[in-house]
Amino acid sequence: MAKRCEICGKGPTFGSRISHAHNVTNRRWNPNLQRVRVLVAGKVKRMYVCTRCLKSGAVKKAP
Repeated sequence: MAKRCEICGKGPTFGSRISHAHNVTNRRWNPNLQRVRVLVAGKVKRMYVCTRCLKSGAVKKAP
C-alpha cells in the first residue's frame, strides 16, 4: 500500500535520525492515513484518507 492520501496527495516526508553520538541515518514520517468508506459520485468506495482531510470535511463519509 502506498502511504499517500487519495484526496490531497499527502505522502511521507523524509529526514534524518540523529543519535546522541551524532550518527546520522535516514528516517521517514508517514502521514496518518485512515481507511474510510466514502461517498464518491453517489457510490460507496473505500479510500485511504489523511486525518486532515477528514477533519476539514473534504470527504463525505458513507453512512
